[in-house]
Amino acid sequence: MLDSFLIKILNAAIMDWYFYIKTLHILSATILFGTGIGIAFFMFRSAFSQNTHEKFYAARTTVLADYFFTFPAAIIQPVSGVVLIMMVGYNWTDYWLVATYIIYFVAALCWLPVVWIQVQLKNMLAEALENESALPVRYYKLFKVWFLLGGPAFVGLIVLFYLMVAKPT
Repeated sequence: MLDSFLIKILNAAIMDWYFYIKTLHILSATILFGTGIGIAFFMFRSAFSQNTHEKFYAARTTVLADYFFTFPAAIIQPVSGVVLIMMVGYNWTDYWLVATYIIYFVAALCWLPVVWIQVQLKNMLAEALENESALPVRYYKLFKVWFLLGGPAFVGLIVLFYLMVAKPT
């Protein structure tokens, strides 16, 4: 009798942890996607402004948002995912999980240069403001690369949401 009571308590504790980890996983996915789309809109919108101060504000805020929100969420996602896989007992080689690993890796490969580019854009904007000069041609070239890398990462995150919900076999 005592054994079955302890097993029930242990199972309840494990289930509580499962729901905490799953909630953290969902929240970090939402932050990753939401911050990404917000940053993209903010930066993209600044491209249409002729005001260097506005562009600088957008770039500076984008870099901060990536450091404070996107980066922690990008770390929490795979860590919480691994914990959930182990807790539930999914097969590591299930189709949907392998697809998730690949898509997340590709999205990360797109995102890492995007962060570097954002810092470069911010620095060029700061220099242009300080020197009261025009933006260099390199700014516009890097901005185009930033935009092009954002597309696959954005689509990848949408597919990841689908895979997490549907878990197709």
